[in-house]
Amino acid sequence: MADGKNGNGNGAATETAAQKDVGPIQAQIVSQYIRDLSFENPNVDKIMGAGPGENPNIQLEVNVDAKTADATNKIYESAISFRAHATSKIGTIYELEAVYAGLFRIQSIPPEALQPFLLVNCPSVLFPFLRRLIADITREGGFPPLLLDPIDFGTLYMQRKKEMQQAAKS
Repeated sequence: MADGKNGNGNGAATETAAQKDVGPIQAQIVSQYIRDLSFENPNVDKIMGAGPGENPNIQLEVNVDAKTADATNKIYESAISFRAHATSKIGTIYELEAVYAGLFRIQSIPPEALQPFLLVNCPSVLFPFLRRLIADITREGGFPPLLLDPIDFGTLYMQRKKEMQQAAKS
């Protein structure tokens, strides 16, 4: 006879197979690094002698990517690709491209949660380091540091997922 606590009537809690196999997600940062970095300052002679000038037009692009680095040891690479193109009436002020990545050992994660974890959680860990790198590079290039606003990687993930679904339908 059932006692209302579960379906087997013995009062003991029952677990599904999924609940038995999955504990808390275990994530470890194995390493983080600059995978690619380029800073071009093509009109430095025109810009530096001209004084402060006008505020530049800065176009920013951010993308995230992830891949399996070592399947046996459950190590994955998550990377943030960043591009900044600053222009003014003089022309291109600077162009900065960077890919900042990290290797993460991720265990005890349901398969359906792995991709969002790699494209949302891991970039959130890496972003402060990329932000500092971008500020340092632009400052060392002779410009005010480019201080990036925080990025909502969850919203970015959902937008990209929606775009991919729409592209698959067409």
